[in-house]
Amino acid sequence: QLSGKWFLVGMASRCSYLAEHSHQLEATTVTMTVLDGQSLAISTFRKLDRMCWEIRQHYLPAQAPGRFLLKGHRKSSKVDVVVGEADPSSFIILYYQKGRSISVKLYGRNSLVSDAVVDKFEQRARAVGLSEDVTYYFPTYGFCDSADEFHVLD
Repeated sequence: QLSGKWFLVGMASRCSYLAEHSHQLEATTVTMTVLDGQSLAISTFRKLDRMCWEIRQHYLPAQAPGRFLLKGHRKSSKVDVVVGEADPSSFIILYYQKGRSISVKLYGRNSLVSDAVVDKFEQRARAVGLSEDVTYYFPTYGFCDSADEFHVLD
């Protein structure tokens, strides 16, 4: 159900980097591929310094359906990923928790989603203590579809 192309529509996070660079947000797409029926291969495409980059990640299945684990290089850098709400034909809301820090991301099958979906996203962000002042929306134009082999981060 989650397989295919998604557009990053919005993100609620207290990340200081995001706050300082919110004026430089780039259009971002994600391709999700379900592997072995459980884990997810994630390819994120975005521009950095006007070049298209692909960032590859692997979400491992966790204890329950709709829960994943993103392992970092250090033990302390693991991220719990939880599907908050999804309509696989139109949107998905994901929670990312690292330690005590939480972020909420809204992805759409299109770069624009309905106001009702935006309202759901904002309600879920507020429910975990993230207000409008730490909610960011991404551009709806200028997407990357691919990156050459020199611009891939695993």
